[in-house]
Amino acid sequence: MVETALLLPLLLGLVFNTVNFGYFFLVAVNLAAAPRSGALYSILGASTPIGIDLADPGPTTAPTSVSFLTLGDLTGAIGNGESAGVQVCTAKSGTSGSGMSLLTVCSQWNSSPSYAPDPDPEAPAFVLNRVDVTYTFSPPLDQRLFNLVLLATPVCTGTGGSVTCTFHRQVSMRVMN
Repeated sequence: MVETALLLPLLLGLVFNTVNFGYFFLVAVNLAAAPRSGALYSILGASTPIGIDLADPGPTTAPTSVSFLTLGDLTGAIGNGESAGVQVCTAKSGTSGSGMSLLTVCSQWNSSPSYAPDPDPEAPAFVLNRVDVTYTFSPPLDQRLFNLVLLATPVCTGTGGSVTCTFHRQVSMRVMN
């Protein structure tokens, strides 16, 4: 009984940290894939097999918009994925500047922070499209004792027994102008 009482908290801490890290890893994998799919949709434009123009950046309610399709990749994979912030920078939104300093105009949805797009190194022959996804979540077992592994990561912060993790992933792809 004494041995069990001494080892049970250590064993439970190990198991709960494993569960939280598993969820953290699941979120990280899905957040790596969603912006990549979104950037791919943005450069396809009307070149899809059925001729639907997928280059429109939004809104998140339009089934053929880049932001809707990006959030659709997250919705079935992680909890509350439809609330992730999305920023889409595409030539369909417009461009600013000229020559080597040509930039695409960005649009944000779901309270996404604004991130500055990078200029394309071969502008104006190519245009750089960019999709940013920002997602904030709390681990399933939200107690500081059970989040020791997550608190060691730079994307998670803990205050008052609560842990919050914020991921930002972005993908840039080029398309001929």
